[in-house]
Amino acid sequence: MAASSPSLRIGVVGYGHLGQYLVERILKDGAALGFTLAFAWNRNSDKLKGLVPDEHILCDLSSFAERRCDVIVEVCHPQIVKDFGVLFLSQSHFMVGSPSALSDPELNQNLRQAAHKYNKTLYIPSGALWGGQDIQRLNDSGALKALFIRMSKHPSCFRLTGDILSDWMEGEGRRVLFRGSVAELCPLAPNNVNTMAAAAVAAGTLGFTGVQGEIVSDTALVDYHVVEVDVTGPDGFSVHTVRRNPARLGAVTGSATYNSFWNSLLGELCMVSKHFFKDPEIESVKHVFMT
Repeated sequence: MAASSPSLRIGVVGYGHLGQYLVERILKDGAALGFTLAFAWNRNSDKLKGLVPDEHILCDLSSFAERRCDVIVEVCHPQIVKDFGVLFLSQSHFMVGSPSALSDPELNQNLRQAAHKYNKTLYIPSGALWGGQDIQRLNDSGALKALFIRMSKHPSCFRLTGDILSDWMEGEGRRVLFRGSVAELCPLAPNNVNTMAAAAVAAGTLGFTGVQGEIVSDTALVDYHVVEVDVTGPDGFSVHTVRRNPARLGAVTGSATYNSFWNSLLGELCMVSKHFFKDPEIESVKHVFMT
């Protein structure tokens, strides 16, 4: 962003590990990059005290519009996307850190319509997805035939809505928890399959029902998460990638994802900066942007 650009104001919704990382980076590096923290919100605002300057703490999320944000970044829970996504887009560009929420077709459509109505952009960060732009290009060319993603983690790293993993024991090894469409997986593991959801957005012709996913519990994975992606194109074309993302036991998000998310945010802010000055290039940007 140009040095003459006015500071873009960023709101961060959620103060878990990723939210804390983003807030700290914005406070530390934002001024030099041309943006500033408008607010940080957490369900329990006491968690912010002493860590975030008082003037940046937002206690009531329903009053977010008073902070006049250029971009709002959600890193909290899919329910926040459902409850506030359209409202956020009525005031600001919106970066969805919980894209599993978009597995709800009605919400997905409502968010896209709001982005169009209010001339705002709905951004989906790549997160732990490797090759997201390549998947999107293959999809846009009409050549994407199939997409499969497998996520393997230590059982302590899963946050599932059901009880299918309540009986895990150390040393049990590998267990396939679920295999099926990403549309079915998202409600089961809303905090764990955002990588798959990002892939489903990139593979728009297949969508959440067409992209297939598998989640695997493996007690041997004490140091990292594993994301495998299988892409199938025409005439026997295929790509298989394996990403090992360092992660502590119990961590939902791998450590490499933090920097990936930060880079996605920087890319978004660059686009918003162009939009602010009515750069004609921005007019052709889709409402969903993969970085």
